[in-house]
Amino acid sequence: MPAPKRLPIEFYDRPVLQAAPELLGKRLIRVLDGRRLGGIIIEVEAYRGEEDLACHARSGLTPRNAALYGPPGHAYVYFTYGMHWLLNAVTGPNGFPAAALLRAIIPTEGLEIIAQRRAGQIPAQWCNGPAKICMALDVDGKFNEQDLCDPHSELWIEDGIEIPKEYLKTGPRVGIQNVPEPWRSKPWRYRAVLPQGYLEKA
Repeated sequence: MPAPKRLPIEFYDRPVLQAAPELLGKRLIRVLDGRRLGGIIIEVEAYRGEEDLACHARSGLTPRNAALYGPPGHAYVYFTYGMHWLLNAVTGPNGFPAAALLRAIIPTEGLEIIAQRRAGQIPAQWCNGPAKICMALDVDGKFNEQDLCDPHSELWIEDGIEIPKEYLKTGPRVGIQNVPEPWRSKPWRYRAVLPQGYLEKA
């Protein structure tokens, strides 16, 4: 079986509302000390443009959010609440701020290392949040503006599994209670709700 391919720039060079839901089922990979860590992406959120009041671009271009305006297929990694890193994949044309926040993965590779990095947590809690993904895979600010399509990058997204439509769910983004409507209720959170043991059969 051929090795999975990194997603090409063409995947990301599309409107975020097209690219973000198609990230479900893809595989997020981080190479750490020569070992592959990662898993199947099962939850993402889309953020789109300066008009989206839940998006970091709502106040325009700043040094902190510059990667959000950058080329498609690059990482936008930012620090929040003074303690957590969060990973986004930038989409759309260069200069237009849009990205998909990676919110949850099901770990499938490097489980021993992930368990060490998430010591004290049960496996279901290892990567079921955006900050948890970054902790588990050792993703921090050094990956900001990283080209996810670069074959030399230690962080990328590659082909994964097909997820049937009946397992796909949409809804409002989380953690934005103070954002005014209509942005607070935009159904731009995409999830794959998989039955028990689905990955073993896929």
